[in-house]
This record gives sequence, C-alpha cells and structure tokens, in this order.
Amino acid sequence: MFANIIFAQNVVENFKKQYESKNYDHPEKITATTAYIFSLFSAKKFDKAKEILNDNIAQRKERGDYKSVTILYCIEAMSNRILENTTESKKSIQQAIKYSDYINDSEAKGFVAYSQGWIYSRDGEQSKAVKYILDAIKLYDKSPKSTSILKRKSSAYNELSVIYADLGEDELDEKYSKIALSFAEQLNEPQVLFTAYMKMGNLYNKLFDKNASLIQNRNLAEKYFLKSIEIFRKNESLMSAPTDLSYAANNLASLYLYSYPENYHDKGLHYAKLANEIAIKYGQADQIASTYGLLSEIELSKNNSNQAIVYLFAALDALQKSSVVNRNIELNIYESLAQIFENKGNYQDAVKYYKEYVILFKALYDQEKLEISKRLESQFEKEIQKQHILTLQLESDKKAQKIDLMQALGIQQEERLKNLKLQEEYQREKLRFSELKSEKSAQQLKYSRLEMQQKNNDIINFKRILAYKEKINRYYITSIFVFILLLGLLLYAYKQRIKSLKQTNELHALELEKEKQNTKISTLTALLEGQEKERSRLARDLHDGLGGLLSSTKLHLTHLNNNSDVNYKNSINNSISQIDGAVDELRRVAHNLMPDLLIKYGLEVALKEFSNRMSNDLLDIDVQFFNYNNSLTQDQELIIYRIIQELVNNAIKHSSASLIIIQLTETDNMIFLTVEDDGKGFNIKNINIKKSAGFINIQSRVEFLKGKINIQSEENIGTSIEIQLPIQ
Repeated sequence: MFANIIFAQNVVENFKKQYESKNYDHPEKITATTAYIFSLFSAKKFDKAKEILNDNIAQRKERGDYKSVTILYCIEAMSNRILENTTESKKSIQQAIKYSDYINDSEAKGFVAYSQGWIYSRDGEQSKAVKYILDAIKLYDKSPKSTSILKRKSSAYNELSVIYADLGEDELDEKYSKIALSFAEQLNEPQVLFTAYMKMGNLYNKLFDKNASLIQNRNLAEKYFLKSIEIFRKNESLMSAPTDLSYAANNLASLYLYSYPENYHDKGLHYAKLANEIAIKYGQADQIASTYGLLSEIELSKNNSNQAIVYLFAALDALQKSSVVNRNIELNIYESLAQIFENKGNYQDAVKYYKEYVILFKALYDQEKLEISKRLESQFEKEIQKQHILTLQLESDKKAQKIDLMQALGIQQEERLKNLKLQEEYQREKLRFSELKSEKSAQQLKYSRLEMQQKNNDIINFKRILAYKEKINRYYITSIFVFILLLGLLLYAYKQRIKSLKQTNELHALELEKEKQNTKISTLTALLEGQEKERSRLARDLHDGLGGLLSSTKLHLTHLNNNSDVNYKNSINNSISQIDGAVDELRRVAHNLMPDLLIKYGLEVALKEFSNRMSNDLLDIDVQFFNYNNSLTQDQELIIYRIIQELVNNAIKHSSASLIIIQLTETDNMIFLTVEDDGKGFNIKNINIKKSAGFINIQSRVEFLKGKINIQSEENIGTSIEIQLPIQ
C-alpha cells in the first residue's frame, strides 16, 4: 500500500510540474490544468483539487476566458458526480451551459454535451446519454484537428461503447470501441492507448464467451491484452495507476486458463504470477485476492488441490487485511474452498465453508435488495436468489446429515470390534446401534419430507417465474420496438448528415476547380498580354531604331558612291545591296512581331499577307475564310494569328511540306480552325509533342480561349491540326 501511495504522489508531482511550467497564455495550459486536477482526485486529495479548480475558474472569469471557464465547470460537474454529490453536479453543469452561450467555440460546447451525456449514463438514463454524446461528436467534428480534440473524440466514442456494452449491443460496442481506438492511436498517449487496448481485449473476450466457435475473437482478445501490457511496460513512468498492469496480466491469465487449451496453462500461470507480484507490491488487496484465486484455479486444473487451498487461504488473508473488503471475491473463495474440501472427502471443512458462503450470500443479497428494490427487472433476480439460498441451506443440511451418518458408521465399526472381545458388551452395543439406526431412519424421513417440500416450492416458484417471464417478455418486446424505432431514426439522421456532408464537399470541390480555372486564365491573360506588349515594343525598337540607322547608313553610302571613283563603286554597291536585304529582313521580323495589318484591317487580311510573305517557289500557303463575320475581338484575333503563325513555322521547320492550307470557318457560336500540310508527317504514339515548347505555347493560347485541339498525322501523308474555339 505504501508503494502505491508513493506512485500516486509521483504522478501528482509530474502533473503539477507540467501545470506550473506553462504560463496563462500557453495553448496547453488548460489541458495541463485538467490533468493536474484529475490526478489530485485520483490521489483522493479532494480539497486541493477543488482549490485549484476554483482558483482557475476565478482567474479565467476575470480575464474573460469563457471557453476555459466552460471546460472547468464541466470538470467540476463530473468530479461532483463521482463523489455522489448530484445536487452540486447539476449546478456546475448549468454554469458550464451558461458560459458556453457567451462563446462560439465548437470544442467547448461539445465538451458540455459530452459531460451531460457522461452524467446521464451514470444516472441510468442511457437514451439521453447517447443523444448528448452524439451531439458532442458532431460539435467536435466542426473543430480544427488538435491533440485535445483527438483525446475528446476518443473519450466520447469510448463512452458510447460502454453504454452499448451495458445494453448488450455487441455490434455497436465493437464499432465504437474501434473508433475510440483509432483516435487513441492518432493521439499516441500511453495512458489513453492502454485504456483503449484493455477495452478491446475485454470486448473480444466477452464475444468469445458468448460464441466459442469464433476463435478469432479469442485471438483478438489475446492480441489486445498483450498490447496493453507492452505499452504499460514501455511507459511505466507516465501511467497514472501502477496496478493497471496487474489487471491486464490478470485478464490475460484468465483468457489462457478458461479460453485456451491446457497447453496454454503455463502461459496463464506466468501472467497470473506477474499480476500477483504487482498487486502485492502495491498493496492492492482486492487484486491480490483475485490473482490468488486465479492461481488456485490453475493449480486445480493440474490436480494440485493442496496448493490451490494454500492460494485460497492467502487470498482470504489478503482480503481480511483490507480496510474495505470485496465481498464478491470473498464469496467466490468460500465457494471454491467448500468444493475442494468436498472433493477431498473432508466434509466437516466443506460444511464449514458452505455455511460461510450461505451467510455471506444472504448479507450480499440483503444489501443488493436495498439498492435495486425499485427496478422491475430485479424482481426476477430476487426470486432466483431466494431459491438459491434455500437450495444452499438444504445442501448444507444434507452435508451435516451425511457427516452424522459417517460418524455413526464409524462408531458401529468400533463397537463391532469391541463386541468380538466382550459378548455382553456386544449386546448392549447392538441395542445402541439399533437406536442409531432408528435415528437414521428418522433423519431419512425428515430428509424425504424436506425434499418433498422443496419440490412443491420449486413447482410454485416455477409457475410464478413463468407468469413473470410472460410479463417481462411483453415489456422487452415493447422496449425492443421502441429501441428499434429510435435506432432507425438515428440511422436516418446519420445518413442525412452523410449526404449533406457529401454534397457540401462536392460544392467545395467545384468552387475550388472554378477558382483554379480563373487563376489559370488570369495567369495566361497576363502572360499573353506581356508577350504581345514585349513583341510590340521590340518591333518598334527594331523599326524606329535599327531601321533608321540602316537607312541613314544607306544614304551615306549612296552619297559616297556618287563622289567616288570607279574602283570603289562596285564595293559600295554591294554594301548598299546588303543593307537593302537587312532592311527587308528587319521589316519582316518587325512585322512578325507585331502585324500592323491585323490591327488595321483584321485577321483575314493579316493572314493572307502572312501567307504571301511566307510562300516561295517550294512552298504554297493557301488561306481560306468561310462565313467569317469578324465576331472575334482584336485580342482574340491576335491570339489566333499567333497560333497559326506557330503552326505554320512548325510545318516549315519539320514537315518539308509543299502545300499548307489554313481554313477558318464560323458557325453560330463556334470558330473552327484547321491547318493542314502535305509533309512527311509523324507517328503520334512514338512522339510526345506535348513536351515541345511550341506546342505548349499553342496549347496555352487555346486553353485561354477555352477551346479544344485535335492533332492527326500519318507518316508520308501529312498532318492536320483542328482547333475548336467558342465565340464569347
């Protein structure tokens, strides 16, 4: 016990250091405060816990931190409920609701709903508990992901699993236990993970007890018990209770003993001893007794009844040294001792412990009767327990009569030996034996009457049980119908919520895609405008600057030519010819950079001038316009001009074409542009044209105009590029 106190003090000190190390504005201050308060409650330092709680509430109120005030009032409400102070618990939860109305924080409001559900669950109002905890989960889902939210979600789903376990709903118990475990694994806190693993182990152990054919449930129970032991050993200094490891080892030992074949009993013995050592180390009387009881069961399975008795007496001794005795464990010890002594033929000790069992059973039954007298279901249990007591009393009487009979037979044998020595004494002993025989007959008659009376009582009680069962069945059928209806409504609401969330996500995705498109269009607009401005500037610079310089140079050379002798005229004439060629090339480049004809006369005139300029003896470029009504803006015509310019340059550069046909057709709402050549073509499968810089420029311009592009090409036949553009 002293070691347990020291461990609890260390835990409190650790949480105190965390609490004091964080200033008021630290984001984890409220989490550290909560952990410190709960550690004080666990160490039974209630006054100190209330002092810290009240001081923090007062400080948070002064600073207007109503979120923290709300959470602290919830903690106060649950703490008061643990201490059975229901009036104060209700006042605290009302304060939490009041301050939650001052804020718009989903996490705090969710914690209020969780606290209400937690309290309703302990008050036996399970339907209200489920409602409030589901409301809490909805509010947590609206909160940003954080460590505290993961912890709160794990607690909420774990509470749901506990409620459904109490209601016998195994599927829902398993479902919510798994969800709680998933959040615990994301959180990765040792104590939370240990609790989740223990919950899963107990769940699958229970499921296997219900259906032993489902071996996977037994194996899952073993897996989670082993995980709980492993995480405890790795993080022992961070765990809040040292005896948790004892409980985990005890559960695993019970699993090996009762659910696995005999060859697993050695494993069971190993973990039972581990559980016993830890319980003894920390002075946990109930756990010491429980582990000794398990050790006795293992010894009995090996037919070591004497060692089993030693363990049971050790368990009884541990309980009697405890300030608060667990009577249920004591009851099991008496029953086990009575059965072992009966099997060994020691009827005197067997009767002794059967009587102890009956006395304790009556006391426990009377106590239970006071606690559950207002519950309808308890009536059936009471009748069963009464009959159980009568049965135990009859069995005790039978044992006593059997002992008397054995004693009489022993005396008879003793008298027969004496009668061999003394005939006279034999006669007297024979008479005495006859008297004992008469006594025995009287006892048998009495026993027969008791049996008859018991049978009559059994018949009467059986009739009562049948009548009561019919009444209970009607009640259960009504309850099941109401529960199914409620469950159906909950499922419908859940499906509607899922549908709403799905629609919201789809709308969000569409808006995001639209925003991406708008961003891309804006980027392309800026890029194309920048390119055109740069082309225009470069064309002006070439025409006005370099063009003027070349013209001036030509005039100067002409003047020199007129005043030079015949020897220099040929050289000067050649220079003038070269300057004329350079001026023509300069004009062609400037015109390609900024087509003045397109600005002045439109796309059709500009393209025809472009085709005439690019055509030569080896290449013919044909431009055809069909039903074009100048529906495009000047910017759109300029982009189409650049697309055609790029396509024609590509054809000249790569295809060795002799004919290029450019067709532009306008319908009611579409522009169809086709550029075909009779060049050498290519295999589209073998060439990834999408990686070329030219195609990327074309593709970006087509996308800017919200158009589509289609490329068809065959080797030695030619290439056809079709572009569809909507008229905007």
